[in-house]
Amino acid sequence: MPATEPAPALTFAARRVLRAVAEAVIPESANLSNEEWAKAERIIGRALEDRPARIQRQFRLFLRIIDNLALLRRGRRLERMPLHARTRFLESIQDSPILLVRRGLWGVRTLVLMGFYARPEAAAEIGYRADPRGWEARR
Repeated sequence: MPATEPAPALTFAARRVLRAVAEAVIPESANLSNEEWAKAERIIGRALEDRPARIQRQFRLFLRIIDNLALLRRGRRLERMPLHARTRFLESIQDSPILLVRRGLWGVRTLVLMGFYARPEAAAEIGYRADPRGWEARR
């Protein structure tokens, strides 16, 4: 990739870790088809593309860090950990004494929730009927 081209917001490695986090944050996401997961990734990718390249790099770096931290602490990468162990590991990061780490996980969690629930199928499943026209659309 030429130096002038921006790096993709979601690399293969980032998508792999993101999906592992998603399954811990939203257990129902484990049931998404490849097509549904691709929609969620596109939503997350679009949100990241609106951010400066520096923020995109920090996001990818944070995902690499938590994946490697899982390997160091638990002997497995996030995607290879059983769901209960993965959830406990992410909860330990969520409760980190380091503010930057807590904020990083909060940001990843927010993107995962957005990617999952912004899909039209998810909105329909939970009965979400928001409309840009506001309450007038419901009358």
